[in-house]
Amino acid sequence: MAASELFTKRARVWIPDAEEVWKSAELTKDYKNGDTSLQLLLEDGTNIEHTLDPKTKNLPYLRNPDILVGENDLTALSYLHEPAVLHNLKVRFIDSKLIYTYCGIVLVAINPYETLQIYGTDIINAYSGQNMGDMDPHIFAVAEEAYKQMARDERNQSIIVSGESGAGKTVSAKYAMRYFATVSGSASEANVEEKVLASNPIMEAIGNAKTTRNDNSSRFGKYIEIGFDNRYRIIGANMRTYLLEKSRVVFQADEERNYHIFYQLCASSHLPEFKILNLSSANDFVYTRQGHSPVIEGVDDTKELRNTRHAFTLLGINESYQMGLFQVLAAILHLGNVEIKDRDSDSSVIAPNNRHLMAFCELVGVAYQDMSHWLCHRKLKTTSETYIKPLPRLQATNARDALSKHIYAKLFNWIVEHVNKALITNIKQHSFIGVLDIYGFETFEINSFEQFCINYANEKLQQQFNMHVFKLEQEEYMREQIPWTLIDFYDNQPCINLIEAKMGILDLLDEECKMPKGSDDSWAQKLYNTHLKSCSLFEKPRMSNRAFIIQHFADKVEYQCDGFLEKNKDTVNEEQINVLKASKFDLLVELFRDGEKATSPTGQVPGTGGRTRLSIKPDKGREKSSKDHKKTVGCQFRNSLQMLMETLNATTPHYVRCIKPNDFKMAFSFDPKRAVQQLRACGVLETIRISAAGFPSRWTYQEFFSRYRVLMKQKDVLSDKKLTCRNVLEKLVQDQDKYQFGKTKIFFRAGQVAYLEKLRADKLRAACIRIQKTIRCWLARKKYLRMRSAAITIQRFTRGYQARCLAKFMRRTQAATIIQKYQRMCVERKRYRQKQAAALAMQTILRAYMARQKYQMLLREHKAVIIQKRIRGWLARCWYKRCLESIVYLQCCIRRMRARQELKKLKIEARSVEHFKKLNKGMENKIMQLQRKIDEQHKDNRSLNERLSGLETSYTTESEKMRGELSRLRGYEEEAKNKTNQVSSLLEELERVKKELSTTQQEKKTIEDWAQTYRSEMEKMVSELKEQNGLLKKEKDDLNRSIQEQSQQMTVKMARAIAEETQQLETDLNEERSRYQNLLTEHLRLEEKYDDLKEAMVLSSNKPGHRRTDSTHSSNESEYTYNSEYAEMEEGSRAAEDVTRGIDTSLTLKLQKRLTELEQEKQSLRNELENKEDQFQRARARDNAEFKKARGAELEYESLKRQELESENKKLRHDLADMRQSLLGNAATSTGAPGSPAYKVLLDQLNASCEELEVRKEEVLILRSQLVSQKEAMHHKDEKETMTEPSVSVQDVSKLKDSDEIKQAYIGLKDTNRSPQFMRKPLEVSDLLSRLRSAAPDFHKLNEDGELWLVNQGLKETIRLLEHQLQTQRRTHDSEVEVMRGELQSVKEENSRQQQLLAQNLQLPPEARIEASLQHEITRLTNENLELLAEDPAASREARVVILRRMVDLMEQLEKQDRTIRKLKKQLKVYSKRIGEMGAGQTEGQTSPGQMVEEPIHPVNIPRREKDFQGMLEYKKEDELKLVKNLILELKPRGVAVNLIPGLPAYILFMCLRHADYVNDDQKVRTLLTSTINSIKKILKKRGDDFETVSFWLANTCRFLHCLKQYSGDDAFMKHNTSRQNEHCLSNFDLAEYRQVISDLAIQIYQQLIKCMENILQPMIVSAMLEHETIQGVSGVKPTGLRKRTSSIADEGTYTLDSILRQLSAFHSTMCQHGTDPELIKQVVKQQFYIIGAVTLNNLLLRKDMCSWSKGMQIRYNVSQLEEWLRDKGLMVCGAKETLEPLIQAAQLLQVKKKTDEDAEAICSMCQALTTAQIVKVLNLYTPVNEFEERVSVAFIRTIQTRLRDRCESPQLLMDTKVIYPVTFPFNPSSLALETVQIPGSLNLGFLTRV
Repeated sequence: MAASELFTKRARVWIPDAEEVWKSAELTKDYKNGDTSLQLLLEDGTNIEHTLDPKTKNLPYLRNPDILVGENDLTALSYLHEPAVLHNLKVRFIDSKLIYTYCGIVLVAINPYETLQIYGTDIINAYSGQNMGDMDPHIFAVAEEAYKQMARDERNQSIIVSGESGAGKTVSAKYAMRYFATVSGSASEANVEEKVLASNPIMEAIGNAKTTRNDNSSRFGKYIEIGFDNRYRIIGANMRTYLLEKSRVVFQADEERNYHIFYQLCASSHLPEFKILNLSSANDFVYTRQGHSPVIEGVDDTKELRNTRHAFTLLGINESYQMGLFQVLAAILHLGNVEIKDRDSDSSVIAPNNRHLMAFCELVGVAYQDMSHWLCHRKLKTTSETYIKPLPRLQATNARDALSKHIYAKLFNWIVEHVNKALITNIKQHSFIGVLDIYGFETFEINSFEQFCINYANEKLQQQFNMHVFKLEQEEYMREQIPWTLIDFYDNQPCINLIEAKMGILDLLDEECKMPKGSDDSWAQKLYNTHLKSCSLFEKPRMSNRAFIIQHFADKVEYQCDGFLEKNKDTVNEEQINVLKASKFDLLVELFRDGEKATSPTGQVPGTGGRTRLSIKPDKGREKSSKDHKKTVGCQFRNSLQMLMETLNATTPHYVRCIKPNDFKMAFSFDPKRAVQQLRACGVLETIRISAAGFPSRWTYQEFFSRYRVLMKQKDVLSDKKLTCRNVLEKLVQDQDKYQFGKTKIFFRAGQVAYLEKLRADKLRAACIRIQKTIRCWLARKKYLRMRSAAITIQRFTRGYQARCLAKFMRRTQAATIIQKYQRMCVERKRYRQKQAAALAMQTILRAYMARQKYQMLLREHKAVIIQKRIRGWLARCWYKRCLESIVYLQCCIRRMRARQELKKLKIEARSVEHFKKLNKGMENKIMQLQRKIDEQHKDNRSLNERLSGLETSYTTESEKMRGELSRLRGYEEEAKNKTNQVSSLLEELERVKKELSTTQQEKKTIEDWAQTYRSEMEKMVSELKEQNGLLKKEKDDLNRSIQEQSQQMTVKMARAIAEETQQLETDLNEERSRYQNLLTEHLRLEEKYDDLKEAMVLSSNKPGHRRTDSTHSSNESEYTYNSEYAEMEEGSRAAEDVTRGIDTSLTLKLQKRLTELEQEKQSLRNELENKEDQFQRARARDNAEFKKARGAELEYESLKRQELESENKKLRHDLADMRQSLLGNAATSTGAPGSPAYKVLLDQLNASCEELEVRKEEVLILRSQLVSQKEAMHHKDEKETMTEPSVSVQDVSKLKDSDEIKQAYIGLKDTNRSPQFMRKPLEVSDLLSRLRSAAPDFHKLNEDGELWLVNQGLKETIRLLEHQLQTQRRTHDSEVEVMRGELQSVKEENSRQQQLLAQNLQLPPEARIEASLQHEITRLTNENLELLAEDPAASREARVVILRRMVDLMEQLEKQDRTIRKLKKQLKVYSKRIGEMGAGQTEGQTSPGQMVEEPIHPVNIPRREKDFQGMLEYKKEDELKLVKNLILELKPRGVAVNLIPGLPAYILFMCLRHADYVNDDQKVRTLLTSTINSIKKILKKRGDDFETVSFWLANTCRFLHCLKQYSGDDAFMKHNTSRQNEHCLSNFDLAEYRQVISDLAIQIYQQLIKCMENILQPMIVSAMLEHETIQGVSGVKPTGLRKRTSSIADEGTYTLDSILRQLSAFHSTMCQHGTDPELIKQVVKQQFYIIGAVTLNNLLLRKDMCSWSKGMQIRYNVSQLEEWLRDKGLMVCGAKETLEPLIQAAQLLQVKKKTDEDAEAICSMCQALTTAQIVKVLNLYTPVNEFEERVSVAFIRTIQTRLRDRCESPQLLMDTKVIYPVTFPFNPSSLALETVQIPGSLNLGFLTRV
């Protein structure tokens, strides 16, 4: 293709630039052959002229079309060159925030210097199992490819991670190992993957350091082999290290640090365990302070040391070894601080007692003198003698540093060795994946031996990389059978030969090292002489004779020869090593156990120049000889590198090239200069060059046809796509060398795809122009026609309007004349009527006014009279009250005066009493005499008082009469006075009224004037009020309207709030249900794991060739253990026994529930025991007495009960024997009669009932004996404790504490009882007086001797207190006696009641005696236990729990037995009746009298439908195994689902269960349910991957669960039944707990169904929903690179949307055939659609090639097809459509406009189901497929992020595809009658009998 065709106007090119490396420009003028320059327009609008090179005439690089920019694979670019690669990486890194890009087989990783959320477990799961080209580039994709190829090709793999310091090599290697650890898991329980990851902190601590480029730079290379077993699970790892930078131990450049471990130790020196190390700050040691940067920002060295120590512990390095390592490291620091001084010019010395040397010797356990001597001396050996030569200070210092580096290297190797030991496993390694993390190409201002070795290693790796790339290209061409020629690529073998060949640089260096007087200068001269003229890659600098230049693959590097020899020799003083070997420190001796000589392969002496030193770790696999220690560093490194290359060549390599985007560690900042430098150095551009040299662009024929169909004419399209592509290409591209046709692909040269894209864009542009022209013509014509039609319409309407206006005018003129006539008439009539109405109104008002005036005058006169009357009465009352108050006040004054006099007398008497009391003491006799006098005077006073009271009564009656007469006379007097006053007042009122009349007449006129004014004002006010009323009405209407609106709003809000609350409750319920079901799943997983381990243990324990038999099974398997006996039917009865031995499920649930309750009760009892211990001990004494009294009655009752039971048992046995004989006799007489087998069955049941009754009786007696023994033991213990208690009564003590009167009496009197119990604080005399006076005695009755009265009162008080005490004690004694009498009476009553009950029981029929006696006994025991709990909660709780549990069980069994007996009796009556009908008179003689009496009494209870089918199936116990095998284990779901009714196995199992319930056989019920559950689990474990089987048993399990509910007898379920179905309800057993177990089983089956369904759908989803073009031609395929994507064309074997729809229909039809509940089907469909939506969206978020406008249209079309499927199946309301909402919104997001702020707002409101991270990810990944689409700008994405910043949501990017919605099983009753169920013969269930 000519240049003139490509370099036309508007073509874009790349031109070199000093700042940006490459700059984009656009041609403003076509290029013509022979032009010397190009006219260009830069992006900033500047016009420039680009001059072409006159020699080469090379044109600038062409720029790729915009649709190719940002590709995942650089090889997909049409123009492959450096600027295109750089621009593509920049666009992906800056605009799309994508750090990974493919470059053929290389993954380019750019360090973002920011934490990205792209390494979580969800991302790992998304990449697991995917093809490498199907997903966006990622380190996980490379790891998955390596893992997949290892498993597929059975070949070991390697991942080679390279790059310069700070590019992220270590992080990339770490994430690769994390991926392997996550997806593969561990083959053992030792968690090897955790150990592999735990090795990272250790290696970073001892091998990483801070440099100017990186805070955590790896200063060594490592190759980690991760081993896998034959199931590809991690079993171990092994690590090999290379190129340890030992010189960093003794020297660091500015702003750099030593290895992290030294700073971690210094930061943790304050810890107690590190005191022995004598460490301090890092600035105190020479080896850690040279870089002047001891701290890394954001890093806590103390915390890092804890992590390091934890990693050591995890890898099995114990604390003692860790302290030993830290001792060696601390010794290195102290050794660096040892100061060596000059003794003279040729010798040096260390000062005696050097503190740091002493610390060093103490830590490593060597002698101080030896070490100080050999640090300053060396030993020289000759053939005859040995000399000890002193060393100058400089040499001694270098020897000290060499020793430090040597010790550290030994320590490093020892740690690596032990890490490898911890990662080694005993399991045989099947394959491995190696991860190589090594230095990239290095070049500095001064390059020395270290850079030479590093670049030599990179040369070897680059050669291996080139060969691998060339090999892949060659294989591709051969596979496609296209002619190919040798691709010219850079071969660096000459450079490698220059270094390692014979007489090469390393060979000459080793030779010079062997020379006695060899030097760097002489070595340089040899290099010049040997290679300067013979090798073009070797050059000599112009200005130096001590350097040389090598042309490496990446760049020219100048090496300084200074120090090469010394670094290559790497010698250490042998005597120093010997001193260390003689150490007492075991770990140090272990480090030097190999015994090296003077030259060590792992030590070195620093030279004067250079930046780094090297350490080569030799291979452990080879045998070491003494000569190995004499090998130079270069030789060791060459051998080590050769081994590495052999390992890599034996594996399949995968390449990761890490790029450092800038030197300032700025997040997402791209420096083009630094990036280009690294791209050139790491071989990425070489890969591009190799690809560009051949055919880099490759298309399949179908993809080419789909993309470039627009360039073909209809006649060119043939049925053979390959031939069609051939014909089209020959027309489009004339040069046949630009493309080649392979078997399946078309190969294009570089630039051809861009040319084809240009042709395609031109064709589409021309088509667009033509479409635009046609549409614009159509729009213009449509507009003209619309305007013409509008004009005609306007004219028509205008003319009509004018005519209408004329007619309207004429009508108005005539109407106006008529209106005037009528209006004038109306005005005159209105005027007349107004005048008439005014006259009438005036007359009416005047007459009314006169009438009102007259009425008001009369009213005022009447009211004046009333006011006068009331005022005069009030004045009289006021005078009376004043007189009364004066009299009362006078009386009060007189009484107050007399009281004061009396008080004065009393005070005088009190003083005389006090004086007399002091003078006279001990007058007890006189007091007694006075007391007698007082008594006599009291008697006299009483008689006088009686006489006085009689006189007062007579006086009172006379006084009342006199008062009445006086009041009557005063009334007459008052009336006369009132009459006189009334006359005078009336005269005065008359005069006043006359004056008022004249005044009123004067005011009349004024009032009339005011009335007129008031009337006018009122009229005005009325009008205003009317207006206000109207406004108020309007406001009222507005308010009513607003109130209604507010009420509606409140209703809506309340409804919304209720809906939200309901939704929240539903969400919480679903979360709880999901949590429970997840726990159930985890329980099932652990069970399966347990079963697998158990089987593995059994298999390992069995000898080879021996088959496991049933004897190896335990008879106590849990209900969830799968019984393997079902597979061995030939063992018969033994297997049946094992099936029935399973533990009852209900018992397990009871025990679990009871265990939880007991734990809670245990804690509460402990607290209660502490609080009530004292009260309980006192109550035991009373309990003991009661027990002794009641013991005799209980023993009597027990003996009577036993006798009663024995007699009842004998009588019952006698009755049963008679009945048996009667039945047998009847059967003998009628042997051929129908019903004979039933008699035998009935006899068997009666025998079993009799035996069961005997067992229950024995259990009751045993229970009673246990109760008695426990109670005796408890009371025996109580008696011992009661003997140690004090004898003081609690009641008496409390009374003593509460009685203040007893305290005062016993302390106030000296001669009272002095018991210690009543000794209290003495009572003061003042308190006694106040107490006595508080009773308010009658002072008038005191005699003159007040003191005697006080003494008398004191004696009375004392006597009263003593009497109170005596009465208290008497009451206490009486109460105790009453209690004892009451207890005795209760015992007597109990005894009599027991006798009455016994008599009643003896009168009862035999069948009711046992029940009554047992019921009474249980009731009594329960009451006793409750009383015991109240009095002794701690001691009786355990016994109560055990007894109650046993009692409950006995009650249940007794009730069951009773029901069985009643049923048997009913059946017996039925059979007796039949015998009576058949044998007439024979039955009367053989039937017992009891039966003859009972039959006529209860005739209704005799069933008459024995011939009808009762909906039950009977089977024998030995047939249970056969039932389970035929109905569950060997049943084929397909035949049952097609030919029989849905849920038939469930109905059959329930009918068998009904019969077991009918016969009241709890063991049979238990074993049947347990066997059913275990068998279903077993069949699911065996065939859990078969959707049909899982669906079948899910449907049947749910039906069985519904049957258990429907026939349980609960009212909530029975209301859905018919009357006939209610008769089939279970009657003896409550299976609610089993319903829960079966519900859990159904949940497990549902989850298994979802997993099975997911496994089927998973491979289809991405291909059908994303890759397949449902609408053909909408989305053309973009060019792809080397990493081919899965084809989106519907080839054979490719899944389409129809495949998913067919599979969904198959799922639905299968579930419907199996009779699955409709609600359950809806839940399954919802889960299916969630999986489809989640997987599709996750792949969309991880695939840049799928984020386009056309792909959004495809997705929306696919979703519409899924919705249509839901409509067809009637499942639109199941919630499945809502699960697709995130996918729908993502598709809409791909199609909406993405430019303005309005678009951003619309996107934020539309994408409610997507998270912010998902929205931003889709926008970043959006990729135009055609030239007409535009990319999303960075500013728009930032706008979206700003608007969505306030969202509270999870930062997780991907949806969780493992989520399973919680399932529910709504009750779905069956209308099927059980008696109509027929069992087909194909099920082989002939042993079942219909009942």
